[in-house]
Amino acid sequence: MTGAAGGLGRAISAQLMADGLHVVGLDINAPGLASMAADGFTGRVVDLTDASAIAEVFAQIAKDHGGLDALVNNAGTCFMSDFPNIPASELDRQMSINFSGAFHCCQAAIPLMEGRAGVRKIVNISSNGAYNFDVFDPPHYRASKAALDTLTKDLARRYARDKIAVNSIAPAMTETPLFKVLTEDVLARAIAAMPHGHAMQPSEIAAWVGFLISPAGDISSGNVIILNQGRDVR
Repeated sequence: MTGAAGGLGRAISAQLMADGLHVVGLDINAPGLASMAADGFTGRVVDLTDASAIAEVFAQIAKDHGGLDALVNNAGTCFMSDFPNIPASELDRQMSINFSGAFHCCQAAIPLMEGRAGVRKIVNISSNGAYNFDVFDPPHYRASKAALDTLTKDLARRYARDKIAVNSIAPAMTETPLFKVLTEDVLARAIAAMPHGHAMQPSEIAAWVGFLISPAGDISSGNVIILNQGRDVR
């Protein structure tokens, strides 16, 4: 589970532990992970923009647990520079956090899943911003999430016969610390566009992650599941 110490990460971790899973939470935020100490949770401090650090932490997971049954790629952020005034360094960091980290985690996780009983699961946390152009999102953020959805579909097809199911969840406005990167005006307009008149809660997204990882999710793979209160129905 990546991005475990963030708002959505904490909710997903709580959901999965309630479902009886042992969660290994990966995050660069050491104090945040320490505050989550509990039975059924192991925090690992790791820079998810560092491929070698990812390889090392998954090697430790293999040593400690013997393998892996599920991976949730939740770590992500949104940098708000707008086109064309996006520095090259910001583009690189946006793609590294939102896409490359997930890519390398999948690379490290799938060998630990192969041969284990049942249907193993990968859930990638994407965004409505990957396809909805009626709302404001910077283009490098959209591109990072669209790349993540393409990875989802490729791995779902590639590993279907190995019983590894891969899906994306694409939430719209959800009440997380990412709200802080938005101006009050942009945030108010985004929430006003939600049919229920309010943002979604992390626990609501976490419940969908739990569903996909449960046996009920065994037959779902290669899908981008849109959670937006029906906002984009035409």
